[in-house]
Amino acid sequence: MNLHRPGISKWISFLLISCVLLLLIKCNSSKLPAGATTSAKPDHQLWTNLLQKHVNSAGFVDYGNFLKDNVELDSYLQALSAGIPDSQNWTREEQLAYWINAYNAFTVKLILENYPLKSIKDLNSPISVPFLNSIWDKKFINLGGKKYSLNNIEHNILREKFQEPRIHFAINCASVSCPKLRNEAYIASKLNQQLEDQAETFINDPSKNKLLPSNPKLSKIFSWFGADFEKQGNLRNYVNRYADIKVKADANIDYMEYDWNLNDQ
Repeated sequence: MNLHRPGISKWISFLLISCVLLLLIKCNSSKLPAGATTSAKPDHQLWTNLLQKHVNSAGFVDYGNFLKDNVELDSYLQALSAGIPDSQNWTREEQLAYWINAYNAFTVKLILENYPLKSIKDLNSPISVPFLNSIWDKKFINLGGKKYSLNNIEHNILREKFQEPRIHFAINCASVSCPKLRNEAYIASKLNQQLEDQAETFINDPSKNKLLPSNPKLSKIFSWFGADFEKQGNLRNYVNRYADIKVKADANIDYMEYDWNLNDQ
């Protein structure tokens, strides 16, 4: 075979160039999580619009009327699914805001799909084991072609990856004793300010924490996730960063009962 004929030579060159391009595309795509579309960072404004319409200043939700905007909520959830974060193309703040908003928006969706109900815990199976088959372990969240549970987002992503204790004041489990559902989306440009505000509001809310110098009664969130807050010092010092009434260094801490009733208006 005469490989120097013009037609065959051009064809071989074309094949070689095509192979190189395919390899480059494959190498670049392998760096991204399955299903991720980093060029499609979601606009959280739609979530803000829904929250401002249906969540009051105390963080209680008008689920009855929220149902009327199910189509808009689904559009936002689809936008979240279209572009999941990766560490190469998203800043830390963009990633954190995304996962906090995802947790809260899918929790609202879960409630709306089962509304009316008295408590999110009503959605547990008759024999519920935490971290095994509770409603927080149900993989109903579809993001980038992968299924997540609320526990996946909270424990495996937000807590494990970001080591940010203030997320406990931002994610909302649709219950009265939870930190209030903020009536605006979290966004990267003001995330630190939002998290600081959530921490201060939650810690000084007398329905969540009863601050006293010697014998404070704190939210069980501080008991369940004490290790997260103590990474930056002891729990009393952490609370005092935000508390209007300071807790003494030797104060005896008790914990309040957690109200799992639905945060319905």
